[in-house]
Amino acid sequence: MADIYCSECKRPTEVVFDHSAGDTVCSECGLVLEAHSIDETSEWRTFANEVGDNDPVRVGGPNNPLLGDSGLSTVISKPNGSTGEYLNSSLGRWQTRGSNPDRSLIQAFKTIATMADRLGLVATIKDRANEIYKKVEDQKPLRGRNQDSILAACIYIACRQEDKPRTVKEICSVANGATKKEIGRAKEFIVKQLEIEMGQSMEMGTIHAGDFLRRFCSHLGMTNLAVKAAQEAVQKSEELDIRRSPISIAAAVIYIITQLSDDKKLLKDITLATGVAEGTIRNSYKDLYPYTSRIVPSWYATEDALRNLSSP
Repeated sequence: MADIYCSECKRPTEVVFDHSAGDTVCSECGLVLEAHSIDETSEWRTFANEVGDNDPVRVGGPNNPLLGDSGLSTVISKPNGSTGEYLNSSLGRWQTRGSNPDRSLIQAFKTIATMADRLGLVATIKDRANEIYKKVEDQKPLRGRNQDSILAACIYIACRQEDKPRTVKEICSVANGATKKEIGRAKEFIVKQLEIEMGQSMEMGTIHAGDFLRRFCSHLGMTNLAVKAAQEAVQKSEELDIRRSPISIAAAVIYIITQLSDDKKLLKDITLATGVAEGTIRNSYKDLYPYTSRIVPSWYATEDALRNLSSP
């Protein structure tokens, strides 16, 4: 452990390095000071006397059961000379003739991995998205369809199935130009294809407002106390008959909680963090306003503060 300045504790504190996640965490308040650090040390110790190119501590990628050769195909590397000399050589011709039949599948998996990394998704979601794409691709119905929207829809479905949902707007932000409408159509197409394959309806998991709340609060830089109050308010709001989407409910609850604190957030900032339009937040707030005394924790706001809350 070492001492690093913690912005939450306002002083140097001891930190712990989580090797599995690559996070540097404050040992006192638990704040993640640095995320996704790269461990550049060797995977294992080696006692070999050889030097140069014989170092065995760097190896190839893991097996991929979704590929025909499990991802263990042989590639003839290019020489130090020009590319033209390589292609005209016998080795180059054999490499071209024996090109990997899973080349398009590998490219799709790389695109999914890139989008998943940009969204900060865990490996299980990425693997699930790969499986979904492989099942649909095996049926060969993808010719002529927007590849980017198909891959984005696979990630959206995988997030739902792993109970870590993302909004369509969040998926759209990393989808290489695919629109919300295109991703929505691709999602319906994939679900239909998988239901035909399975012969039964496909479970995608239920979306709750709490699934998005903590991430939205983090984007807004809310305090831990405000986040805890928002979580309790969202849980109590599920008992009400509010005909609004979970994302809109989460945005409206955040607006209520921040208006009751000293650190008030502008409506446009909440819109930017949640992706919910200002008009939608206002309408959801209008529906929740009569129930504020029921959903807002009593330890967070007094009755006088609730009465002084601005009406919609």
